[in-house]
Amino acid sequence: MTKDSPPAGMDTKGPSMGRSLGRRLEVRMLVLALLIAVVLSFLSPFFLTRSNIFNMLDQSVVIGIVAVGMTFVILTGGIDLSVGSVAGLTGIILGLSLQHMSIPLAMLVAVAAGGGIGLLSGLLINLFGLAAFVVTLGIMAIGRSLAYIFSGQQSISTIPEAMQNIVYTNVFGIPSNVLFLLVLYALAWAYLTYTKGGRTIYAVGSNKEAARAAGLSTLFYSVLPYVLSGALAAVAATFSISQLLSADPLMGNAMELDAIAAVVIGGASLYGGRGSMIGTLIGVFIMVMIRNGLNLMGVSPFWQGSAIGTIIIVALLVERLVSSRVNR
Repeated sequence: MTKDSPPAGMDTKGPSMGRSLGRRLEVRMLVLALLIAVVLSFLSPFFLTRSNIFNMLDQSVVIGIVAVGMTFVILTGGIDLSVGSVAGLTGIILGLSLQHMSIPLAMLVAVAAGGGIGLLSGLLINLFGLAAFVVTLGIMAIGRSLAYIFSGQQSISTIPEAMQNIVYTNVFGIPSNVLFLLVLYALAWAYLTYTKGGRTIYAVGSNKEAARAAGLSTLFYSVLPYVLSGALAAVAATFSISQLLSADPLMGNAMELDAIAAVVIGGASLYGGRGSMIGTLIGVFIMVMIRNGLNLMGVSPFWQGSAIGTIIIVALLVERLVSSRVNR
């Protein structure tokens, strides 16, 4: 074995094959998204109106930001069930901080708190070998509890009106929150595609032991996704609070379900090593279109949970069938 050759058992074609498969999945998901848009445009004459399109883009921001962090986590073969409660807790932290600090500093405190919670989860999972499902479920319960305690079981409505500038400022005719979402996805895509860190994240998800044997920093790149997930949950909470001018301890309830669904619909494997930011973005748009279409058709919001749950199960089934065919 030469100095630069991979260790025995390391699949050198795995990441490239995963990205190739990911591109094919992205094309299929894009076709599906267009098909859904066409069907919903026939079911509701309001669906493809300019105002509703901008409304859907606006609705995509919060869940889209959280889905970026969830994509990083799932690529490593992990899961983060705490993002909703982290958004609620950091939203309360932001609301309380705004009473004593400037807006930029309060936002920094909230994002740092989210990143710190993610760091705790990542270390418990990857340093001590605890199950990601159990750890993030525990963090979810703790986060929601602390959000109620810190807020005194009530919403914080003393949010400065200047916070709305974060959302309602237009840049070249594009709302600033939508522009932020697109730039965030572009940066995350570039990181995963062109950097050593991005390739390491794919390698950790594909075969962590082989990646460690190859000399890659598996601990750092296994913990980093959880830090990003927590920090981005706080960023999502910031945009939500900027729109509503209110911080509620219930913020982010069931957000983890939507984020995981968007990532899986976008073609990522819950076993790790396969997925992309483009696929996740398409998944987010599909989720938002379905919810928006159901609302326009007057479908009860209680049925929407059933629709999203069904989508997750079907997406997982399709992913398993595709994986089985590829591995033959």
